[in-house]
Amino acid sequence: MAIDVGGTFTDIFVLGGDGIQKVAKVPSTANPIDAVMNGADAVGVDWADVELFTHGTTTATNALITRNFKPAAMVTTKGFRDVLEIGRGTREDPWDAYKEGTPPYVRRRDRFAVAERINYRGEIVEPLNEDAAREIARVLKKRGVSAVAVCFINAYINGAHELRMAAILEEVLGPDVAITTSHETHPEIFEDDRFSTTVANTILAPIIRPYARDLAKRTSDSGYASDVLLFHSGGGVMTPASAEKYAARLAASGIAAGAIASKYFAGLCGYDNAIGLDMGGTSADISLAENGALRMTDKWEVDWGHPICFPSIEVLTIGAGGGSISWLDKAGSLRNGPHSAGSVPGPACYNGGGTEATNTDANIILGRVGTELAGGEKKLDRDAAVTAMSKIGDQLGLDIVQASLATLRVANANMADAVRLISIARGHDPRDFVLVAFGGAGPLHGADIARELNIPAVVVPPNPGVTSAVGCMLVDVQHDVTKMFFADASEVDPAELEAAFAEIEVEGRERLLKDGVRDEEMTFQRLVDMRYRGQWRSLAVPLPANVTSMKEAISIFHDEYEKAHNFRREDFPVEVYRLTLRAIGVTPKPTFPKIEIGESPEATPKGTREVWFHGQDSALTTNLYDRDDLPVGVTIEGPAIIDQLDSTTVIPPNASAYIDGWLNIQIKLGDE
Repeated sequence: MAIDVGGTFTDIFVLGGDGIQKVAKVPSTANPIDAVMNGADAVGVDWADVELFTHGTTTATNALITRNFKPAAMVTTKGFRDVLEIGRGTREDPWDAYKEGTPPYVRRRDRFAVAERINYRGEIVEPLNEDAAREIARVLKKRGVSAVAVCFINAYINGAHELRMAAILEEVLGPDVAITTSHETHPEIFEDDRFSTTVANTILAPIIRPYARDLAKRTSDSGYASDVLLFHSGGGVMTPASAEKYAARLAASGIAAGAIASKYFAGLCGYDNAIGLDMGGTSADISLAENGALRMTDKWEVDWGHPICFPSIEVLTIGAGGGSISWLDKAGSLRNGPHSAGSVPGPACYNGGGTEATNTDANIILGRVGTELAGGEKKLDRDAAVTAMSKIGDQLGLDIVQASLATLRVANANMADAVRLISIARGHDPRDFVLVAFGGAGPLHGADIARELNIPAVVVPPNPGVTSAVGCMLVDVQHDVTKMFFADASEVDPAELEAAFAEIEVEGRERLLKDGVRDEEMTFQRLVDMRYRGQWRSLAVPLPANVTSMKEAISIFHDEYEKAHNFRREDFPVEVYRLTLRAIGVTPKPTFPKIEIGESPEATPKGTREVWFHGQDSALTTNLYDRDDLPVGVTIEGPAIIDQLDSTTVIPPNASAYIDGWLNIQIKLGDE
C-alpha cells in the first residue's frame, strides 16, 4: 500500500497479491496521519495484511512554506553569523534593487557565534572556546529551543570542533533537543550551501521526529508488522529513524514520487525517454527521464535563496493547474496563473464562492468536462463558469468560447515553456520523448501540450489522479553519501580513489544497517563530480565498481558537458571535485499484471457532447467513453473524451487512443 498526502487530498493505491488494484482519495486532515488511517479504511485494507507500506508526505514542505517551526538556533564560527543572509549575494529579481529576499529560517537573534577556527587543510588554528560554548548552551536552554544547528567554517574537512560543540549542547540541553552538525549533514566546501542545508535539516527535525514516530506507532498498533518507508526527494525511501536525522530530505517528497511513476509507466509502454506532466489544481510539476534515468540536481529550494543540497530528482514547478485564474495585465494581455482559486473557494463552476475564470471553467464551457466530477460527488455549474468567463471575454472583445480557448491556449503555452526549460534548455529534443500526463488535470491538457512541442505520443497512466502514490511504491531505500576530493582527473591515483570510496561506503553501509537492510539487499553506485579547471559548477559522472583509469569518466564528462552547455573543450584540464556514493537497499517491488488482449475489441460510447478544440471553426460532436468500460486493446479515433473517476482524458481530432495491456491510454498524435 502506498499513501501520498497532499495539501487537499490524500491518495491511496493498493496492489494485492492477486494483481487487483484499489485506489481511493480522501480529504487531507490537519494531522496527516489521520488521513493515512482514513485512507486505509477507505480501501478496506487491514493493516495486518499489508506487507509493504510506503508514504509520501507534504509535512516538511508545508513547514518550510508556512515557516511554522518550533524554536531553533544556530551556532557558528565568530565572524560568520550572517552567512545565511549573505548567501551568494544574488537577487531573485536582478532588476529590482528594492525587493527583499526571504528571511533565513533562523533569525539573527537566534544565531550565536563562538571563537574557533580550522583552516582549509583541516588544521586547528584556534581551539574551540569551551567556556563561551557552555555560555551559549546555557542561554539556549533558558530560551527553550528544540533544535540547534552547529555550522563551523571548514568543518567539512575536520569536524572535531563541531562534534565537541554538539557534545556540550547535548550535555546542557539534554537528549530531547535535536542537534545537527554541518559536516555530518552536508560535508562540502561552500559554507552558504552547507549552512543553509544544515539549518533546514535542523528546523525540520522537531517536526518530522514526532510525526515519523507517531506514524510508525499507529500503523504498528493497527497490525502493520514491517517498517514504514518514507519517500524522500532523492527518489528513494528511508525509515523513520533515518528521517529524524535527515528530515529535509522529506521536502518535495510527493513531487519526486510523481516523477518516478511517470518514468515507470513510460517504460511499460517501451519508452526510455519520458517527460512527466503532473498537473493538479494549483500547479504543474514537470520532470524528465532520459535513457531510463531521471534528471537529478544537488541544489534545490522551497524558499528562494535558501538552498537544500541533498540530491533530489529535478522537478520544475509552475503555477498552472485546474484552478489557475485568468487575468489581464496592465498592457491588456491575457495571463493565466500563477495565482489559483485553490479548492476554496475554487473555480467559479464549483459554486463555492469563486467568481474569477479558471482553466476548469474554460474546460466546462468548451465541453471538455461535463457537469460532474469524481463519479458525481462534485457537481459543476456551467452557467457560473460562463458568468466568470464573460468578464474576460468582454475585456478582450471575445465571445465566451473564444475567451475559453484563449485561456487554455495561454495555460498550455505556459506549461509548454516549462517543458522547454527542462528539455531544450538542457540539450534534449522533445520530439525524442513521450509525454506522460497525469494528475487530475494532466490528461485534459496533455495532447495539446504535446502538439505544441511536436511530441509524437502521450501516455496517460491508469488512475492518473493517484499516480504519485504509485511512485512511492516503486523505489528502494536510498542514502547519498558525499566526500570532497580535489584532484586533476588525468592524474587521479586509482588506489587513492578506491580508498576514498571505501571510506564513505562504510558510512553508507552503516546507514542501511540502521534501516534494517540486510547485506545481500545492499548495492552501491559510485558517482564523481567533475568540472573544467577553474569552474565551480560540476557534473556527476558514473564510475564502475573498481576504477583502474579515469579516461572513460573524462570522456563521459565531455559528452555530458556538451549536452548541458553546447560546448566542450577536450584539450582543457578536467578536475575532480566531489565523490558521491549512492547506498541502496533493495525493497520488494510490486508486479503489475498485464492483461491479455482479446480479438477485435470494440468500444461503445456512453453518449456524445459538443466539444470545442483548438484550430476548429465550430464545436465537434464528440463520443464520450467511460474508461472502466473500455476493453484492453481497443483503439479510439479522435475526437473523443474518456471519463474516469479521478480525471478526464481529451483525444483531439486527428489523433487516436489505444488501451494497452497495462491499462495505459496511449495517444498517438497525427500530422496536421
